[in-house]
Amino acid sequence: MAILKPFRGLRPPQNIVEKLASRPYDVLNSKEARQEAQGNPYSLLHIIKPEIDLPEEISLYSDAVYQKASENFKKFKEKGWLLKDNEDYLYIYAQTMNGKTQYGLVGCASIDDYFNNVIKKHELTRKDKEEDRKKHVRITNANMEPVFFTYPKKEELDNIVKDFVTNNNPVYDFTADDGFGHHFWVIKDKNLIERIVKLFGEIPSTYVADGHHRTAAAALVGKELRELNPNHTGKEEYNFFLAVHFPSDQLTIIDYNRVIKDLNGLSNDEFITRLSKGFDIEPKGKDMFKPLKLHEFSMYLNGNWYKLTAKEGTYDDNDPIGVLDVTVLTKQVLEPVLDIHDLRTDKRIDFVGGIRGLGELKKRVDSGEMAVAFALYPVSMDQLIRIADSGKIMPPKTTWFEPKLRSGLVIHELK
Repeated sequence: MAILKPFRGLRPPQNIVEKLASRPYDVLNSKEARQEAQGNPYSLLHIIKPEIDLPEEISLYSDAVYQKASENFKKFKEKGWLLKDNEDYLYIYAQTMNGKTQYGLVGCASIDDYFNNVIKKHELTRKDKEEDRKKHVRITNANMEPVFFTYPKKEELDNIVKDFVTNNNPVYDFTADDGFGHHFWVIKDKNLIERIVKLFGEIPSTYVADGHHRTAAAALVGKELRELNPNHTGKEEYNFFLAVHFPSDQLTIIDYNRVIKDLNGLSNDEFITRLSKGFDIEPKGKDMFKPLKLHEFSMYLNGNWYKLTAKEGTYDDNDPIGVLDVTVLTKQVLEPVLDIHDLRTDKRIDFVGGIRGLGELKKRVDSGEMAVAFALYPVSMDQLIRIADSGKIMPPKTTWFEPKLRSGLVIHELK
């Protein structure tokens, strides 16, 4: 059963929280991070993207980058930009997008739950990205950013959260530059904390929604520290890592789309002819077309949009992986037609979160950078949970959750 542990959070004062809280490290590149943090010494990007304080040509994996993260973290604490709570608390983090608010319980997950598969995964991790986050956790001795978990709806927990946010003012409440609202409460009542922990302990499994690399890194570093401690008890902070847990019925997965650099030597007409073997193709002209249901795709090629409908036999609705449209696209287009076999490493393909809209796909093709773009119908939460429960793994870049968690509202130190 799942573990939720209260902890002494490290948090910013109210007067600087909006300046300190940042987007996650992995949704913006170094150039974007430099621009975003420019003129803002409080931004957590100075810790989670510390290369922004070093020469532009420096390698992201240089020892100097990790050392700068440690230095900046120390400076933030010395200047009082991050202050530690006096006792172990739980927290509530709510996000508002397009008028809809989702409420997450913030506490620590257990590394044992990770290794025992109580925490279920749906993606593989890349060793280089995993090692990068491990180094960051080691040198800061902290989980600087939370991972994004989900769990099956539990009505009593929902009611507790609802009652708490109704009867208590948030300690943080702001709207970020992207228009998304962020609201944060501290739960200090020990009896209430005990009740929440007990109810959470009745949940058989939690699921990684977003942050597989951060989850793996936190668990593996915790295991390292456990093995290095001859007096290990299991209660040390390194046995746990920072997570925000949202009920599955409150979350929204949006589309995660593909752009490809070339047509593998085919002309536009030849390419469309090859696609017609697996799809019914309907030209849409200059009008943008967005898929409206499963097994329906949008394609942008040579200035025109097309509706692609997968033919029967190209998908398997009885298989958790075979039903996915990312699988259909891979098996019908990417592998046999475009000769793209490894989505994780092939440089001819890139991925665009649906939050950027179809206009981003059009822009990248019209610029000549890419030759063709595909928009997909988003995966459902039921599909994600079904795959995780089956022990199978989704293809890379299948799910995009929005809004993203802001980093810096609370930090978990490992000691």
